[in-house]
Amino acid sequence: MSNEQKKSNPASVIIGIVVGAIIMVIGMYIAVNVKIGFQESLAQQGIPLDLGRTIATIGVFIILFPVIKSFFLVPLADAINSRTTELEKTFSEAEDLRADMKTMQADYEKRLAATEADAREKIQAQIKEAQALRQKLEAEAVGRADELVRRAREEIESDRTRLKVELRTEVVNLTLSATEKLLGENMDSDKNRRLVEEFINKVEVPT
Repeated sequence: MSNEQKKSNPASVIIGIVVGAIIMVIGMYIAVNVKIGFQESLAQQGIPLDLGRTIATIGVFIILFPVIKSFFLVPLADAINSRTTELEKTFSEAEDLRADMKTMQADYEKRLAATEADAREKIQAQIKEAQALRQKLEAEAVGRADELVRRAREEIESDRTRLKVELRTEVVNLTLSATEKLLGENMDSDKNRRLVEEFINKVEVPT
């Protein structure tokens, strides 16, 4: 039933008022003109009962009921229904909001987990790059050190060979000079120099 049907039905209201008025008039007539014997008996027993007034009161209620219904009961029912509808709407919106909050929370947690995973990956990548750079620098340092050692050995060996040649030449010159002084002759000849060098080679201690 719609609210308009609840609020008013003119025919039923008119019928109710007419019926109520008739009953009220009948009750008033009975109260004024009709004397019922059992009423006096009830009154003597302390139970006052006026049948006419009672009937008239019922008629008044029948007249007032459509008015009360139209101006009080129907608006009250409409207000209750409206409030119920608003509450249901509010509850529905609250449930929707709760579902949205859960969705947002799940999305936030998912993004947070993805961000943490991405951060861990970047940190691991930076650690690997640092380790690779350290290994590269260590390898370069070892290579440079080996190269320096090799060059130093080559230089030492070159200096050693040069010094041996110079020392041998000096020994030969000294030997020839001493021999010249002893013999009083010039001993500086290719043959004599070769002989001295061969002698030095025979007596030279290998290193």
